[in-house]
Amino acid sequence: MESLIRASVLQEQTGNALVDALENGQVLHFDSLPFSLSEAERALLDPAITSSSRKNISLHATGARLRGLPENSPHEDLALALIERYALQARQWAQQLFPAYRGRLQPEPTSLRLHQAKNRSASWRRDDSRLHVDAFPSRPNQGKRILRVFMNINPQGEDRVWRVGESFDEVARRFLPRLPRPFPGSAWLMQQLRITKSRRSPYDHIMLGLHDAMKADLDYQRDCRQQSIGFKPGAGWMCFSDQATHAVMSGQFMMEQTFFLPVEHMLDPQRSPLAQLQALTGRPLI
Repeated sequence: MESLIRASVLQEQTGNALVDALENGQVLHFDSLPFSLSEAERALLDPAITSSSRKNISLHATGARLRGLPENSPHEDLALALIERYALQARQWAQQLFPAYRGRLQPEPTSLRLHQAKNRSASWRRDDSRLHVDAFPSRPNQGKRILRVFMNINPQGEDRVWRVGESFDEVARRFLPRLPRPFPGSAWLMQQLRITKSRRSPYDHIMLGLHDAMKADLDYQRDCRQQSIGFKPGAGWMCFSDQATHAVMSGQFMMEQTFFLPVEHMLDPQRSPLAQLQALTGRPLI
């Protein structure tokens, strides 16, 4: 199966063809999205405006204050307006492109990413240049899908380069036997200590284990079936990032919107990571 599907955001799609591609774990690649920055907003494309402790400027869907800017930053109002505008546009694209999900997608954080991805200093777990599936250590989602809408806004013509790897089923069959079971009571303890924002289910434990096992295996990173793609400035791409194996190799200046989707609202819930992992383990995971 092809990992990447080229499509057009400017035309109405037929039926749920793009939803079907998403649920197969494919990355949808749009050559051009109708979203641009004003001259004033281009002044935000400077990593120096961010807080030293954060790599992104982000806004939660609840509308709380921006994260990632220093306190009393002169850029706060402009950054907030840009991020809110992108969040609204991403919701409109999702409604247009994925009719089966209308009214079902739950908006999560929106981010403006300003730092260069190439050669970023990070621990191996945080090294996103290694192929992985997304799982959030502090934010268990109990099986909900993670849909992400990306756009390259680089003004200097630099591509955002990804690697896209093998299918989720192949990943799960390869790495699942290596993963330890969680310690009894650990999910309750992590929630009580506020290490996690909610209970970490067995599903979340496995997803974090797959994320870490993939990144830790350098032979796998080198030898597994994969392809590289450069997303040009103005291009967008969308995927279920908990299912599409991916790595970020280079590029600077990007916008991103995350949505959660309950598994029961998929066209085919049996294609979800939750269903696939339950079939492989032979037990309920949430």
